[in-house]
Amino acid sequence: MKPPIAEGLVVTIHYRLTLDDGSIADDSFGGDPLTYLQGAQNIVPGLERELLGKNVGDTCEVVVTAAEGYGEYDPAADQTVPKTAFPANVALQPGMSFQTRGRNGQSVPVWVRAITGDKVSITGNHPLAGQRLNFKVEVVDVRRATKEEKQHGHVHGPGGHHH
Repeated sequence: MKPPIAEGLVVTIHYRLTLDDGSIADDSFGGDPLTYLQGAQNIVPGLERELLGKNVGDTCEVVVTAAEGYGEYDPAADQTVPKTAFPANVALQPGMSFQTRGRNGQSVPVWVRAITGDKVSITGNHPLAGQRLNFKVEVVDVRRATKEEKQHGHVHGPGGHHH
């Protein structure tokens, strides 16, 4: 018998994420399920908390506030940079994501919001920041994490380590 979802276990779910306007933002049903390490902040906090104690075969609907999802939208995270700040061989498009370096040298994701002439509007806000997230979830599997998965804080693919 599979254990219920608890910290440190590997969980596999199918999910459909819809926004308040009814649009589907993401959907794994009919495709590959999502596998994550419970308690390692691999998924948004509000969903992770609500899945605690669920069992294989359980289905649920979870509403996650912006604060417990991708955060509130922060206008201070928006800026405009010259197009030359991006690799010349990249055809920039709104929605593209890039990694940049923060003040302390850490990797920071940014998203292209708009392109106007030689200026690019970017944001450090996740595309779903400021939005309520509506999940429909089916728990597919729960298993013990390997020692390596626990140490690394994420699930490894079949055959071991895949970063």
